[in-house]
Amino acid sequence: MSFQSSPKNTESADPTAHIQSTSEGSSADDDALVEKRFGLKNEFVREFGNLSTFSFAFSIMGMCSSIATTFNTPLLLGGPASVVWCWFMGSIFNLSLGASIAEIVSAYPTCGGVYSASAWLAPKKYRAIVGWVVGWLNLLGQVAGVASTEFGLATMIWAAVLVARDGDFAVTPGMQYGLFAGLLVVHGFLNSLRTRDLALFTKGFVFINIGITFIIIICLLAMTPRADMQTASYVFTKVDNQSGYQSDGLAFLFGLLSVQWTMTDYDAVAHISFEVRRAAIAAPVALFTAVLGTGIIGWLLNIVLVLCSPDISELPGSSGQAFIEIMRVRIGKTGTLVIWPFVCLIAFFTVQTALQANSRTLFAFSRDHALPDWGFFGRISPWTQTPLAAVWAVVAFSALLGLLNFASSAAVYAIFSMCAVALDISYVIPVIMRRVYQNHPDVVFVPGPFYMGETLGWIVNIIMVLWTAFECIILSFPTYQPLDPNNMNYSSVITVGVMVLSFVWYYVSAKKRYTGPRR
Repeated sequence: MSFQSSPKNTESADPTAHIQSTSEGSSADDDALVEKRFGLKNEFVREFGNLSTFSFAFSIMGMCSSIATTFNTPLLLGGPASVVWCWFMGSIFNLSLGASIAEIVSAYPTCGGVYSASAWLAPKKYRAIVGWVVGWLNLLGQVAGVASTEFGLATMIWAAVLVARDGDFAVTPGMQYGLFAGLLVVHGFLNSLRTRDLALFTKGFVFINIGITFIIIICLLAMTPRADMQTASYVFTKVDNQSGYQSDGLAFLFGLLSVQWTMTDYDAVAHISFEVRRAAIAAPVALFTAVLGTGIIGWLLNIVLVLCSPDISELPGSSGQAFIEIMRVRIGKTGTLVIWPFVCLIAFFTVQTALQANSRTLFAFSRDHALPDWGFFGRISPWTQTPLAAVWAVVAFSALLGLLNFASSAAVYAIFSMCAVALDISYVIPVIMRRVYQNHPDVVFVPGPFYMGETLGWIVNIIMVLWTAFECIILSFPTYQPLDPNNMNYSSVITVGVMVLSFVWYYVSAKKRYTGPRR
């Protein structure tokens, strides 16, 4: 990958010029070059610097809390080996997604992310339909991401209550949903702040995320007697198939949900590009570094959790969450209840950043007349210089998805799979468009400062497409057998249903006014 230097003179910029960055020019010069090249007027205020941008990218994955939320899936479906090796495998292959999306974000640093980039990556005659498909998949995945992370946070809070009460407490679906909805409202108000306030608020997220992760690792290793630690054979090779499927291999692969759900929303930092200084370099570097860091530190945390865990028959415990149960057994109830609020705080930060990114996508979609709202959600508040209507629309849509909790636990957890599947497919489409049409006269892909080169870029993009196809198939499987309405994986049903309805709407009505992402 290369990070190229650029001339300071933005007057010579044109649509086929490189978006480059230099330490000699000001960030305002670089950002002005981006806006000039695409003929865009930035309606936001650029308040995110390098640290707050990296913290945003790292926090959107919420490594520690995301592992806590999804740890049951690999451990209880595929066993310890699924926890360790699915994370390792996913981390390695997800670098191809991170690098591929970072390259596109660097070339097209606009608030619509991969949705807006599709305007430049497809010929004019396909631009509208490509933008429509990518936009709806990205929007659906992001709303599912906000809803699933907030639901996970509510579950973690109730798990702490169960630990404190030694399991002598019952959480009803109504209680679960009430806390979930209340947290959404709190995040709605926080995201109604000015961009400057959001940047200041975001800046410290990364330190808490990484710091608490290492505190948990150190405490588990220090407080677990050597004789009680699991063997290397148990940690790295034990497969415990509790899925009901005859195939141990398939049960093992269900562990991919944890890493794929954690490492998603790659282009979230792109959605705040118009709020980032020197976005063409800061956004992709923050994105790729966050994927790499999350993969390495997350793998270490997973290994330590399995190493220090009690026998798998004792999990997930009375709280219903294996992660906090392992902490309770090894660190004690008091120590766990001291540390756990910080794990919940990480999830709180994750929703905060996810909601901010999601609202910018909805803003761009509405602005381009892709919604029947007459551009209402595509307006910027004159008081905060942020899309307030889009923020509260995302809160409402996420609250509606949370109603699946009243159907069954399997139904609501399908939101987790839907988040990863919808988003990852939305990332594959512009990458394929870029390669197929990169020399088309309507496209002429021009790299940004983050550029892998032709040979390495082709290899990484091919790996990305193949890996995404594979993991999306796995995540669409029901995780338990025998299959019934209560354990059906509804992620593919909802995703396909929404896309079919969007296609019907497009050809019946929206096609008349929607011409693709605004250039």
